[in-house]
This record gives sequence, C-alpha cells and structure tokens, in this order.
Amino acid sequence: MARSQVDHSFFFKKTKRGIVILVVYIDDIVITGSVKDGIQVLIHHLSSSFLTKDLGKLRYFLGIEVARSKQGISLSQQKYTLNLLQDTGYLGLKPVATPMETNVKLKVDDGDPLDDPKMYRRLIGKLIYLTITRPDISYAVSVVRKFITSPRVPHIEAVVCILKYLNGAPGRGLLYRSSGHLRIEGYTDADWAGSPSDRRSTTGYCTFI
Repeated sequence: MARSQVDHSFFFKKTKRGIVILVVYIDDIVITGSVKDGIQVLIHHLSSSFLTKDLGKLRYFLGIEVARSKQGISLSQQKYTLNLLQDTGYLGLKPVATPMETNVKLKVDDGDPLDDPKMYRRLIGKLIYLTITRPDISYAVSVVRKFITSPRVPHIEAVVCILKYLNGAPGRGLLYRSSGHLRIEGYTDADWAGSPSDRRSTTGYCTFI
C-alpha cells in the first residue's frame, strides 16, 4: 500500500478494479474501499501479522458515531457533544438559535482577563475537534480560537454561546446520501478587512458533495 503525502495515517492501494483504503490511529484501524475481496485480503494479512479484532461495520471511531440507513451514511459526535456539555455544566440549559451573535466584533483587549485561561484553551481544543462533523460552528470557533493566548471575559461569553447552541441539537452531523449526484459545489466569500484588531479579512467557504 502507498502512504498519503497529505496524511501519514492514510494508506491506499489502487488497482484497475478500484481502491482499498486503510486509516490507522495508534491501535485503531478503519478499512474501506470499493474492492471487497481486496479488503478481505488486507484484513487477513493484518491478522496473520498482528493480534487484531474485527469489530465489523464501522459504528464508532475516535468520538465519531457512524450510522447507516436507506438515506445514506451519517456521521455525528453526539456522545462527545453531550459529554462536553455535561462537563461544562451547560447540558439542559435553554439553547440559542445561532452559535454566535450577528456582527459580533471581539477584540484582543476587551474586558477583564480570565482567572483560568487553561480552561478556555481546553474548551477551544474540544470545539475544534467537534467541527469535524459540525461545520455549522466552524466560523464561530475560528473567531474564539484567536484569543487562546490571553482570553478575556467577552471571549468566554462567546464560547458559552456556542455551547448553548450545541445544546439545541447535540446529535446534528453530516449525511452522505446514498442517492443523487456526486458533483462537488463550492462557494466562498470574504469580509474585506473585517477584523477590528488587525484589519485582516476573514474568508469563509462551503463545500457540498
């Protein structure tokens, strides 16, 4: 198998019949592809060289839940989200409609410094991981992550807004439909020097498959 130059945990083998893919993270492995017998050959090869356990069809991987239906394959991080809300004490509180207030302009020196900046950094790290299946919070997370060096009260208030938004639909995720086209559509825009701190532009993009 060949190793991807983009992601060194991603291995693949292409043939005229299709492709076999292996993704490995420490001792967790996912095998997929379009060649069924090629997948079985790989599974047999791994089991003959290492002590492995075949858990069957993928249901859970690194906090990501996988569910199959007639509509397609859905990915979510519901358990991860509920644990995050439970740990922060925001589980069950009244949710808000959007992850960030419209036209909010956070600045580096706004408000008083936080007593525990490490807590802020831990929260940001967890929210960044959640964007894997929640692109709807990507922009809001990209804004609050700018202040991890010296977070202040307005910054943590913006994080709390994201948590309240997640409380409204913790099981929301991505659906890869089993029918329809495979066309890739992309949209992008920028706000042109919209940051009040450094006058940098923020570029946003959406990609649909």
